[in-house]
Amino acid sequence: MRVATWNVNSIRARVGRVTDWLQRADVDVLAMQEIKCKDAQFPHEPFEAAGYEVATHGLSQWNGVAFASRIGLADVELDFPGMPGFGKPLPDGSLPLEARAMAVTVGDDVRLWSLYVPNGRELDNPHYPYKLEWLDRLADVAQRWLGDHEGGALAMMGDWNIAPLDEDVWDLRAFEGATHVSEPEREAFRRFEGLGLADVVRPLVPTGYTYWDYKQLRFPRNEGMRIDFVLGSPGFQDAVTGAAIERDERKGDAPSDHVPVVVDLELDSPLDDDRPMIF
Repeated sequence: MRVATWNVNSIRARVGRVTDWLQRADVDVLAMQEIKCKDAQFPHEPFEAAGYEVATHGLSQWNGVAFASRIGLADVELDFPGMPGFGKPLPDGSLPLEARAMAVTVGDDVRLWSLYVPNGRELDNPHYPYKLEWLDRLADVAQRWLGDHEGGALAMMGDWNIAPLDEDVWDLRAFEGATHVSEPEREAFRRFEGLGLADVVRPLVPTGYTYWDYKQLRFPRNEGMRIDFVLGSPGFQDAVTGAAIERDERKGDAPSDHVPVVVDLELDSPLDDDRPMIF
């Protein structure tokens, strides 16, 4: 099984690039972030023509997450228990929830999350404590799932908007006093690792960025950030056979500012014993 995550930065603007890449890269399941459209606006037809079923969670022209799969989608879950909201309070006093998280089950009981973690904006912006609370509640959900599914295959993947290591940004000095590299954010990321979720890509692809801003020729200068991750449970980690950061997808016409991150899995199947041996 080949799974991938990609912040597409507006699926309607890039549907041709995404569906073309899915077929060229032979991807089975893609988690998308920043689809930037409502569910009814998502371009289903090109995905269906390419052989993919789609599940979406989009509420407005901002945010939004989705999955495309050619091996089925089951147990679709939008948001997560305890997920905080942000923005102008609703009439009942609660804060509106943003379309930033959804989970599906694919293949032989592999649970996948597509996550678009809040940006945080600036350290003194209300979006920053919102980001930290959002991550804290998400970690609670991960902890419960791991406790209830011992040995299960779980991957929490997407745009984490955190650079957990100094080498995950082109120049740490450029981020002094900024979000994405602050200690509370990195500590929030480490909490997931403390639960047993590991970055399954870094051992195979130790260097490389996943995001380059459109401004100031960041990509030609390779002034990027590594902020897109696949964090897998032990059951998921054990199945990983390969990984890649598809840097070339930042090139060409109208690219996203992020690139796909790909993971290959070799999963045990109850059908394996019935397959003929090939010599």
